[in-house]
Amino acid sequence: MSQLMIVSMLVFFLLTVPVAISIGLASFLGIQVAGINWLVIAQQFYAALDKFPLAAIPFFILAGNLMQAAGISERLVNFAKSLVGNMQGGLACSCVITCMIFAAVAGSSVATTFAVGSILIPAMVKHGYPKPFAASLQATAAELGVIIPPSVPMILFAVATQTDLVDLFIGGILPGFLIAFALVLYVWFYAKRHHVGLQDGHNRFNFWTALNQAKLALLMPVIILGGIYGGIFTPTEASVVAVAYALFIGIFIYRTLNFSILSNAFRNTVISTAIIMFLIANAGLFGFLLNRAGIPNQLGEWLAQVFSDKYTFLLGVNLALFVIGMFIETSASIVVLAPLLLPVAVQFGINPVHFGIIMVVNLALGMITPPFGVNLFAACTVAKLSVDKILKPLLPFVLVSFICLLIITYIPSITLALI
Repeated sequence: MSQLMIVSMLVFFLLTVPVAISIGLASFLGIQVAGINWLVIAQQFYAALDKFPLAAIPFFILAGNLMQAAGISERLVNFAKSLVGNMQGGLACSCVITCMIFAAVAGSSVATTFAVGSILIPAMVKHGYPKPFAASLQATAAELGVIIPPSVPMILFAVATQTDLVDLFIGGILPGFLIAFALVLYVWFYAKRHHVGLQDGHNRFNFWTALNQAKLALLMPVIILGGIYGGIFTPTEASVVAVAYALFIGIFIYRTLNFSILSNAFRNTVISTAIIMFLIANAGLFGFLLNRAGIPNQLGEWLAQVFSDKYTFLLGVNLALFVIGMFIETSASIVVLAPLLLPVAVQFGINPVHFGIIMVVNLALGMITPPFGVNLFAACTVAKLSVDKILKPLLPFVLVSFICLLIITYIPSITLALI
């Protein structure tokens, strides 16, 4: 049964059947072959979705959509430019910093790409940066949206493996800062080497003016993350607070949200949430059938024989996840693979939170690598470029991110220091 399910799922992938449907169809085939009562489908769908932390997903997605619609991203861009815009390459550096701040509430890399990229990609091109470089930078910096908390993939990992969500959120902070710092360092060297960004300080707000304009936007991640880490509310409750705060400042302070904009934001949120929940339901059924067949134990025994210690295990897992991330969407990879790989990682003495961050950071790379990198396509859409035009300038960003991944993998204290 299990072999048929896995092979059929891969065949459906190759036939470009949507991931959630591929997993569901493979599960249905397994049920038919094993002669299991079809009522298990409804039972496992319900069991997969009957988890309180999943309620945070639609609210964080809605908060990100409202931030984008309310014009908060533009204020964050001006603030980031006031910090680093006076140096050569400062505009490119401000792209990374803006994405990092925006990510601290939105929790979505695609939302970050559109919200920030629509402002900064044209600005960078105007200041002499090659358009393919600007698009590559935006796509890569936006992956911070799933690494710096709150993060939808982290919520999915927590639900799939029963790992503490607050610890995962805290564990993502320093890795996110590490990647942001590495990207800033690279774009600064790029600007120096290619003699671009010499006029990045032009039309830059001074720090206090930019801070005054962005103070309410900057207060949002402070309230959300401070409330979670301070024990004032849970991550799920924090998602509701994020929505309430975004609505308040968008309607009553900035006055940029009207009925039409709100309607679009709610509709986009419903669509995104439905896709994720449908995926989780099908993955829950798939995981139940694999567990019933004893696949996790068999996989654990096989990996224990293949890898002699946790260092080679982590290297093997990273290489496998890097390839998988190129072809399978991040959320799907986590809900299917995390329950299988985490027990093996624990056997090798790896902290569950550390392993969760490794998975999220690694699979985030899949968002910027062909053929299915969602950030890549979003950045190309904003920049009005074909994907093949940005592959060459993208390679250094992938290399920088992968080096950061290895550092995070082999220095656990980066993840665990704040927990």
